[in-house]
Amino acid sequence: MTDAIRASGPLGGPGHDGARPAPVVVTLGESMGLLSSVTPGPLAHASTLQLGMGGSESNVAIGVSRLGVRAVWCGRVGDDAVGRLVEREIRAEGVDVRVVVDGGAPTGLMLKERRTSTSQSVSYYRTGSAGSRLRADDVDAGLVEAATVLHVTGITPALSESAADTVRSVVDRARGAGVVVSFDVNYRSALWSAAEASRACRDLVARCDVVFAGEDEAVMLVGPADEAGDEEAAAVELARRLAALGPSQAVVKRGAAGAVAVVDGAVLRRAGIPLVAHDTVGAGDAFVAGWLAETALGRDPERRMTTAVAAGAFACLAAGDWEGLPRRAELALLEERDPVRR
Repeated sequence: MTDAIRASGPLGGPGHDGARPAPVVVTLGESMGLLSSVTPGPLAHASTLQLGMGGSESNVAIGVSRLGVRAVWCGRVGDDAVGRLVEREIRAEGVDVRVVVDGGAPTGLMLKERRTSTSQSVSYYRTGSAGSRLRADDVDAGLVEAATVLHVTGITPALSESAADTVRSVVDRARGAGVVVSFDVNYRSALWSAAEASRACRDLVARCDVVFAGEDEAVMLVGPADEAGDEEAAAVELARRLAALGPSQAVVKRGAAGAVAVVDGAVLRRAGIPLVAHDTVGAGDAFVAGWLAETALGRDPERRMTTAVAAGAFACLAAGDWEGLPRRAELALLEERDPVRR
């Protein structure tokens, strides 16, 4: 069975002023079906599971779209019901979907277990999946070159040689066209060792304009900070070391503690927003979506950080990888004192 390609349409249409192209964030990677338990407890005893979908790159695309910036997601799915679910859900969120339907491999699956009301684990079933067979020619000619931002993660190059080649190819295309390149380390220990990830990710960091990393991921790439007694100062040092590898923007995500960034040598700090988290999966992707949406719109670093922290906090307030991602008009809700809007 041959592969089928479906796309939403060309880029490069006029912006709101009728003259310049509208900002576009392009991303690519694997999105999978997601089976999750409805109530806390051992998955082995769950009588009901919810079916959904998720994937870091498509989460970012959805987040960017909800914030009012055009987003394009490229990927592969199997010729199966889960693949159709993945494509339909992403497209329904206003994302321009460029998907290859692979007749020779299934769509990958994730299992999410809510063992307690405050903890959960995710297992992946993606070996030999359609998403792992991503190829460079799956990304349309001219698509990356017409983008405002290209976003890739450290998940995709860990899936297979062809997927790794695809990431390197699109990054080269973006750099050649003067497109901003964004890279989120997104280390997955089930896919490769820390040593393997460090080598590959350091190469990508050196070729990008924006790098995002959690504190542990940054340590994996650049070693532990000397400021061990001051967690915020240590995070700033890690961001400086990441920036020294090449990118002009290095952002260290600190979870509930907020984030720090070094942008063109200047340091930004932002505390986290106090809240009771319901589900933290996808919060990092939401943060990235907020930063990249404002980047695509030409907003300053302070605005990027403000939106990123707010979007990341929002994602923790609802179950699911992407369902709780905010629309731009909703960002102010985190500051409201009255719990009921009338």
